[in-house]
Amino acid sequence: MPRQFFVGGNFKMNGSVDGIKKIIGYLNDAKLDSNVEVVIAPPSLYLLLAREHLKPGLEVAAQNVFDKPNGAFTGEISVDQLKDSNITWTLLGHSERRVILQEDDVFVANKTKAALDGGIGVIFCCGETLEQRESGKTIDVVTAQLKAVKDKLQDWSKIVIAYEPIWAIGTGKVASTEQAQEVHAAIRSWLKTEVSEKASDETRIIYGGSVSEKNCKDLAKQPDIDGFLVGGASLKPAFVDIINSHL
Repeated sequence: MPRQFFVGGNFKMNGSVDGIKKIIGYLNDAKLDSNVEVVIAPPSLYLLLAREHLKPGLEVAAQNVFDKPNGAFTGEISVDQLKDSNITWTLLGHSERRVILQEDDVFVANKTKAALDGGIGVIFCCGETLEQRESGKTIDVVTAQLKAVKDKLQDWSKIVIAYEPIWAIGTGKVASTEQAQEVHAAIRSWLKTEVSEKASDETRIIYGGSVSEKNCKDLAKQPDIDGFLVGGASLKPAFVDIINSHL
């Protein structure tokens, strides 16, 4: 069975009540490819607002979740709280959190397990720095990030892997279609060897890193690219063009 194309919009720390209502209104009114799974990730303050206004069939993701069920963890959000708010996905492992907040592979893997165990889908981000790419370590870095998850769980059916080269996020630099496809193919091969053939065949691997309406169609044609995680462009009307890039 072919993998369903998946497009996520990561608003990061952007937006306002009026601005997010406007973006959602545009998505609700647009003619979107019905074969694409669409998920938006606004800042946590606006999760309930987004869920209230977004039409059925489009989903909402948190940008992060904690690995403990509840308690004295100031500033964190639990899996149960997301479920209680009808939030069905979360991003985890984004490089901005790995780098700025020093989240390591094991911590990200623990949060991934907690989310999946609690019934929340995970958009799991992985990727390398420019220095790591130039020293030929891209695949080693990415598979080490994935191995930390594999050590915690076996069921990958609710994980979407987002390959995001750190040097391409928000920089305007984009991995070439060949570079992106090469890493996606390597991730799929790793899944086959280290997890299962089923996981390799069925897990969606999406690309992120300065995705725009200009480059998305060529990327979408690659056999192992199953969608996109979109940053800045998800705040603009061009997000619809990216969602429809597979048409």
